[in-house]
Parts: sequence; C-alpha cells; structure tokens
Amino acid sequence: MILLDNSLSELTEIFNDVKPYKVKQLYSWLVKGYNFDEMTDLSKEWRKKLAEEHIACPVTLFRRFESKDGTQKFLYKLSDSNIIEGVLMKYKYGNTLCVSTQVGCRMGCNFCASTLQGLIRNLTTGEILGQVTAVNRFMGGDTKERQITNIVLMGSGEPLDNFDNTIKFLQLVNDKQGLNISMRNISLSTCGIPPEMIALADLNFQINLTISLHSPTQQKRRQIMPISESYPLTSVIEAAKYYFNKTGRRIIFEYVLIEGVNDSEEDAKQLSKLTRDMSCHVNLIKLNPVKERSLKPTNTDNAKQFAKKLTELGVSNTIRRQIGVDIEGACGQLRRRIINDE
Repeated sequence: MILLDNSLSELTEIFNDVKPYKVKQLYSWLVKGYNFDEMTDLSKEWRKKLAEEHIACPVTLFRRFESKDGTQKFLYKLSDSNIIEGVLMKYKYGNTLCVSTQVGCRMGCNFCASTLQGLIRNLTTGEILGQVTAVNRFMGGDTKERQITNIVLMGSGEPLDNFDNTIKFLQLVNDKQGLNISMRNISLSTCGIPPEMIALADLNFQINLTISLHSPTQQKRRQIMPISESYPLTSVIEAAKYYFNKTGRRIIFEYVLIEGVNDSEEDAKQLSKLTRDMSCHVNLIKLNPVKERSLKPTNTDNAKQFAKKLTELGVSNTIRRQIGVDIEGACGQLRRRIINDE
C-alpha cells in the first residue's frame, strides 16, 4: 500500500492497533518525503514491518535537468518503474511545481508530446502528492518551511480524466496537518470535460481552473483537440461559466498560437465573441517545438499583433513567457521516455 494515498484519519483507522500519536508522527514523516528508515522517532520494529508491507515514497527523483533560465525538469521513477516528468519554475512570489496526474495521456491534442504514447495508467493520489513531497524535500523544505508555494496540475495527463485521485490529492495537499498549500495557490488545467468541471465546481475548492481552448470555433478546435468530438466547445464554455458562478474564481483560457491555424485576426474576433460575457483571462502561448509534430509556432510579431487585437476587443490577455524550452520542460513538451543509465 502507498501510505501517501491516505489522510491522517485514514491511516489512524488502518493502524488502529498503534497509538494515535505514533500514527501522527508517521504521517508527519510521509508528507515531508522521508522513507521508513529515516523515521527516527518510530520503533525499529514498526519501521521494519512498515517497509515490508507498505510504500512510503512512491515517487523517486531519478534525473534532474536545469534550463539556462533556471527552470528545472525532474524525471521521477515510480514503484512500477514507470517514468513521469515535472517542472519547477522559480518566480519572485515563490516556487511553482508543475505536477503530472497520469503516465501518458489519452486526450490526443495534436500539439502535445505527452499524448504521443497514449495513456499508460492513472497516478494514485499518493503518486501525485509524492511529486510535491519529493521536490519540496529536495529543495530543503518541510511542512513548516515549504519550498513549494504554488502547484499547477499541468504536467502529463488530464487531471479530470483521473478525477477521484486528483480530488483527493487536492484535499491532502491542502491539509493543515500536511503541506497546507492554499487552494488559491493551485491551478488545474483541463482539456475541457464538462461533467467533471461541473462536479469540481460543486466542491467549491477555490482552485484556479485553466481551460485549454486553442480555438474559438468548434470546427478548428475539433481538428486540434479530439476531445471536442465528445465535448463540443459550447458545452465547455457553459461548464466554465458554471464554475465561475459557483466559485467566483476567474477562468483562465490557455491558447497555443499555431501558425496558419488559429492566429488570424478573425480568430481574435471570434475569441472576443466567445469570451465577451465571461470573467476570464487568456494566456497566449507560442507553440513549443515537438519534433514528432508538423505544426509551427506563430512568429513573435504575429503573436504580438494577435494580443494587441484581443486587447482592442476588450479581452484580458498576456503572452506567456517561454521557459524551460531547452530542457523540453515547456508547455506541451513533457513526454514519457525510457531512460538507460550509462
């Protein structure tokens, strides 16, 4: 059993023959990213039994790459030897960790590397949380002096396609007896799955909902994002409005600018019409290179013109700064690789 899959109250029930304060000590070690042999205030006998039957650290830092801009990409090894990736971005306001929710992805977006091999499996709650505990410890943090201040569920995988584990992760990472990361410091990025968006809204978690839009029309969006076949753009927009009305949280739309596909003045006008009655912001992203894809990024001048047109039309927007491109850590670049040690 992966112990990080459980809350403190669940662990107390699991280890009902152990004094509650001891279980609390165990939980404290787990959320700080420590393994059983390092839990020095627990008896050797219990630590040995725990190691024989359970997993403390379901995610192991395997490799680390650092970009020239300071961004760090981590390769994590899971207990079944699958490899996932994550990215640490440093800002003036703190450190943001980009977290994966699946090994691979089945959404099929044709600008993204994460979906190239399809979906291998969902991550458990503890495997999602384990990415945060592992990097927080690596950076010298603990539960009182956290080095991870913000989380974005924007790594490989579609968070709402792994709904139950994602929701429990949000609860555990926000737990005051754990890492206690504020919901308002967490962003969840989705391709747009309306039933789960509505279910998330009903939980009123106060997280930031980021929707991968990439086109203001159903016809173009269907070509870029196959998920639009099942969930048309109109249903995604209605679910986004529902989320705002329930939570009061402004919607963020991600819009990857692809040369000759979705970067025209007409696209900007259509995007303005689509978002006219919404409290939202548009993040414009120049397409990042993925060698297996034939799509090309909009050039810098055209990106600026697109942003200018949106501003003229009253659409709040920014062009996102590209970071981590040289280590394949930028938007759309994360992928599952087979790594062989030399």
